[in-house]
Amino acid sequence: MRKVKGFILLWLFTMIAWVLGTGTFRIDELVTGLVLSFGVVVLFASFTSLYRDIKITPKSIVLMPVYLIVFLWEMIKSNIDVALRVINPAMPIKPGVVQLKTRLHSPLAKLILANSITLTPGTLTMDVKDDSLFIHWIDVEAENIEEATRKVGWKFERILKEIIQ
Repeated sequence: MRKVKGFILLWLFTMIAWVLGTGTFRIDELVTGLVLSFGVVVLFASFTSLYRDIKITPKSIVLMPVYLIVFLWEMIKSNIDVALRVINPAMPIKPGVVQLKTRLHSPLAKLILANSITLTPGTLTMDVKDDSLFIHWIDVEAENIEEATRKVGWKFERILKEIIQ
């Protein structure tokens, strides 16, 4: 059953990408998208195991757009922070590598967390090992693992924990 769930979710995500890419709901475009996305999913069926961990509950469905909003807000804040540091060289920077601990178990959840951290300017995920992420941070505000985890990754992790098993 989990294989079928992963297959269907990958097909759904591929179809959503098709609709967003074409920007139309014409029936011929939708049928073409259904056929092509099905073909892509069949070709890449081995990747469906990643999608098996996604929870399909009313709460997780509501939290998916919430996660996107939180991510976009953090990205905007980080962009402004890095831009101010570039414009005003007097602003302090203290680059360094910090270790974060995650309570996420799913490889997909860890992947999304690592990419979310990397996509917010000023941070870069360098490595993920077991329950640790190693992050290069442009201005290290906390060297303690728990405090660094709270400052860098907790906003993302607390929502991901509810979306992905």
